[in-house]
Amino acid sequence: MQLKKLDERLSVGPQITPDEVADLAKWGFRSIICNRPDDEDPGQPSFAEIAAAAAEQEMEVRHIPVAGRPAEAQAVAFAEALKEMPSPIYAYCRSGGRAGALAMMTGR
Repeated sequence: MQLKKLDERLSVGPQITPDEVADLAKWGFRSIICNRPDDEDPGQPSFAEIAAAAAEQEMEVRHIPVAGRPAEAQAVAFAEALKEMPSPIYAYCRSGGRAGALAMMTGR
C-alpha cells in the first residue's frame, strides 16, 4: 500500500481492502475517509466492508464518494470530516487522485 502523507493529520492513497484496515490501525491511523463510489469497478470492496473492518479496529469512517471531479459540496464535506474525525486520517479512492484533489481543495 502506497500512502502519501500530506501532513500530520492526513495521508491519501489508493483503494484498501478490509484486511489492510488492520495495517492502517497498526500504523496509528484512527480514521478512514472513502472517496470512492461503491461498484465503481468490479470486485472492489464496498464501503460497508471497509466500515465493518474499521469498526473492528475502533476506527471512525466517512463515505464521501466522488465520481469524476470533486464538487464544492464534496470538498466542504471532506473539510468537515477532517475537523470532526480523530487523526491521523487515511483518505482513499481508486488511485488516491480524488482524495488528493479534495485535500488540495481544503488547503492541505
